[in-house]
Amino acid sequence: MAELDAVLERVRERVRPGPAERERLRETAAELAERTRGAVADLPVDADVVLVGSTARGTWVSGDRDIDLFVRFPAALDREELEEYGLAVGHAVLPDSHEEYAEHPYVKGVYDGFDVDLVPCHDVETATEMVSAVDRTPFHDAYLTERLDEALAADVVLAKAFLKGIGAYGSDLRTEGFSGYLTELLVAELGGFVPLVESARSWHPPVEFDPEGHAERTFDDSLVVVDPTDPTRNVAAVLSPENLARFQHYARDLLANPSESPFEPAVADPIDAREVREHLDGRDATPVAVIFDAPDLVDDQLWPQLQRSLDGIVGGLNERGFDVLRASAMVDDGDGIDDARADARADAEPDLTGRRTGSKRSALYVEVETATRPAVERHEGPPVAVRKHAERFYESYADDVDPDTYGPFIDGDRYVVERERAFTTVRGYLESDAAGDVALGAQVERAFADRDVLVGDAVATLADRFGAALREFYEPHP
Repeated sequence: MAELDAVLERVRERVRPGPAERERLRETAAELAERTRGAVADLPVDADVVLVGSTARGTWVSGDRDIDLFVRFPAALDREELEEYGLAVGHAVLPDSHEEYAEHPYVKGVYDGFDVDLVPCHDVETATEMVSAVDRTPFHDAYLTERLDEALAADVVLAKAFLKGIGAYGSDLRTEGFSGYLTELLVAELGGFVPLVESARSWHPPVEFDPEGHAERTFDDSLVVVDPTDPTRNVAAVLSPENLARFQHYARDLLANPSESPFEPAVADPIDAREVREHLDGRDATPVAVIFDAPDLVDDQLWPQLQRSLDGIVGGLNERGFDVLRASAMVDDGDGIDDARADARADAEPDLTGRRTGSKRSALYVEVETATRPAVERHEGPPVAVRKHAERFYESYADDVDPDTYGPFIDGDRYVVERERAFTTVRGYLESDAAGDVALGAQVERAFADRDVLVGDAVATLADRFGAALREFYEPHP
């Protein structure tokens, strides 16, 4: 343990905010709260202002510059008025702000170098009486403030730095990782960062924690942490099985081989076309990519739709015998492709520069074991002994005059036919209307209709836009 203790002490010195950083945040938050109270005074309703989140509890990682202010309006205020007054206050406090949407709109902006979320909510008596999901956040803050002493708060910072370093932190629907609230609950429940990783290395999902012992329902998730302020909610519901497994992997590794590296996020350079081709030569599989304009959605709406679409395409490819090895959804950074290089290959390849100036492009990227299939496919019927179903199968094909259909004949104990395959190439399938018949996200479905398909070596050109995602694909790690 001495080696681990030494590692954690060095990490603590680096990731815990120092006195100057804490004081600057405190002063900025106080200024914002005062400005917000001034804006509220101009409204025809009363409201109070509360600082919530990690900055309120001193559990942020050094360098994070986020301030969350909640404006609590009377519980009886209807949703329309809440939104109207909340946005009015937000824009008054943060003049150069913009609106984002959780369960209802709120204002996001920058103040004195800090990223600020100014969120309206209802001042309800208990979290279970919430009108919207954000109403429970002040209760989260109050619950944790009572339970996190200075030592536990310091361990929360360690835990967050660890989860950030391994890429498992963030409850957005792209990451599907550990939220800040979940992290703090686990540290408080287990008594520190080291007890948390020691516990995690031996978890056998499903794993459940119920801090207040008052769960009111059964959850089906791999990790369940019952919200102590709302017993109907699993705080870990967004956490993917993959990120739970990732946390367990690195927890075991940290305890076996103490090192600072898991606390340091790795930033890989985007892969280039030459490197992609080197991977393709070594793998001898067939990469395919379906590229289309990314729907104009916020990330928490876009990524679930892309994942749903990817699952649909993977299912369609597997059903047709192309045998998917691995697949990933990707979104570029919208920077575009060098015009000269794009013009040079315009005759040979689809236009990947996007159909809107500065538009982002999406890719459903898949590697398949084979890009071609035989012209015929085997279709098995029921065993001959199953009279009713067997006769129906036999009669449906017995009078088939299609010269490309073989049978029906008996193979073993059942009827079999060999019939013409609808798609013999992966390109043919992905460019067909059938590819659009799988379960796609609603907005993706519209963009998918105007898609480009790349097969084989041509996917290397995607490195211009998707280099970071392709690096992750071809250099995977836990």
